[in-house]
Amino acid sequence: MGGDESRILTVPNVITFLRLALLPVFLWLLFVEEDRATAAALLAVLGATDFLDGYIARHFNQVSNLGKVLDPVADRLIFIVGGGAILIDGSVPTWFAVLVLAREILVSVATVAIAAMGARRIDVTWFGKAGTTGLLMAFPLFLASASELGWWQGWAWLAGIPGLVLSWYAAFLYVPLAREALREARAPTG
Repeated sequence: MGGDESRILTVPNVITFLRLALLPVFLWLLFVEEDRATAAALLAVLGATDFLDGYIARHFNQVSNLGKVLDPVADRLIFIVGGGAILIDGSVPTWFAVLVLAREILVSVATVAIAAMGARRIDVTWFGKAGTTGLLMAFPLFLASASELGWWQGWAWLAGIPGLVLSWYAAFLYVPLAREALREARAPTG
């Protein structure tokens, strides 16, 4: 039995708003306090809560139209702001961060463009979710490896390379889905 998807105040939406509100704290920790370890821990929490809000939404019947839009936007912002900040900090290899950020910007622009053309929202694929998970793990691990924690950078690569491959694979899978959504939007109704 489905819930009212027009709801705004749901636990998953509150979690997503908190994720967004903590992004400036992450930047403050990284650039003002120069505390890479704490910034990495916060970024890891922001990444882990991506799974949490989705789980709560599905399992406790709190899926909302706002959440369907807000959660992916939060993910994109965490990648663009968090990944961009770590790139500026120098804790992540440039080529890796550029590939991640380019994909995120490409997907963001494409999502807005097809929505502006009247297409329905395209659901995230398993490959997209798996890629996002790997990358949300990789960035804090890169940062932790450059901190006083001195973690082995290999952990970041173990999460990051599969995440990068899966996220780009998902981006290519979205092309035919976007075409179909646009075709449906342009089809005469009646």
